[in-house]
Amino acid sequence: MQVHYYKTYSNHLQREMEYKTYGTEGQGVLVFPSQDQRFYEWEDNGMIDVLAPMIEAGKFHLICADSIDLETWSVPNIIQDEARRENRQAGRIDYRSLIEQHERWFRYITEELIPAVSQGQKLVVTGCSMGGYHAGNAFFRRPDLFDTLLSLSGLFHADYFFPGFEDSGLPHSLPEPAGNFVPNLGGASTQIFNNSPLHFLPTQTDPNLLNEQYRQKRIILCCGQGNYERVTVASTRALGQLLNEKQIPVWVDIWGNDVSHDFYWWRKQAEYLFGKLFNEQMEVAI
Repeated sequence: MQVHYYKTYSNHLQREMEYKTYGTEGQGVLVFPSQDQRFYEWEDNGMIDVLAPMIEAGKFHLICADSIDLETWSVPNIIQDEARRENRQAGRIDYRSLIEQHERWFRYITEELIPAVSQGQKLVVTGCSMGGYHAGNAFFRRPDLFDTLLSLSGLFHADYFFPGFEDSGLPHSLPEPAGNFVPNLGGASTQIFNNSPLHFLPTQTDPNLLNEQYRQKRIILCCGQGNYERVTVASTRALGQLLNEKQIPVWVDIWGNDVSHDFYWWRKQAEYLFGKLFNEQMEVAI
C-alpha cells in the first residue's frame, strides 16, 4: 500500500494543514477523525490495518483529513469543564467566533482539500464519533461532492456542543450548564443551524435536492448501544427516522448493548460495512 503525507497551505484558514492518504486506486474515501483528534488517528488505532486488504486490492483509497475541533466545537465544553473544576463562573462564550472558524475549516475541506484529492469523482465520506458528525454534516450540506455516507457512532444535533442553541430534545454533552453560563449567540444561530443536520434537514423541501441528490446516494448510519453510546444512538435513530419520513433511503444499523463507543468496535464495524460497500452489491432500501 502506498502511503503519502501532505502539508499544504489553506487560504481559508491562513495556515498549513496536514493530511495523509492510504492507497491510490479505486473509490476515494474521505475520513474525518473523532473529536479533537488528528489526521493520523485511524492509523494509530488500527483502522488502516483492518481495511488494508481492500485498499491493497484497489477497491478504495483513504484520504484522512485533519480537524480543528479544539478551536470550534469543543470550546464551550472545555470552558464549562474548567469552570466546574475551579468552582468558578463560566461567563459568556462567544459562539459566533467559534462557528465562523468552523466555517473556514469547512470551506478548506470542500473548496481546497476535496478538489485536490477527489480526482474528479464523488467521494465516500466517513468517520467515527465526532468524525461521523463531520461526515454527515458535509454529506448533507454538499451532496454534490459525495456518493456515500458511512457514519459510525455519529451525532447530528448541534445543541449537544452549543448549549442554549435551539433544543433538539436529544441529550446534551453536559447535564447542566456551569454556573453563570451565558451563551453569546451574537448572530451565530443561523450558522449553527446550518451545521446541524437534525435542524436543517426538516427544512429541505426542494424536490431537485431530494430526488437528484439525497435519494440517489447510499447512506449508512451505524451505532452501538453499549457504554458511551447513549447520545449517539439517540441521534443516529433520530436522523434515520427523519430520512425515512422524507423517503430518503438509509440503512440504520444498530449493534448490540455490548457495543461501546470505541475503536475496538469501530474496527469491526468498518471492516464489515466497507466490505458491504465494496465487496457486495449493496442496495439501501427505505
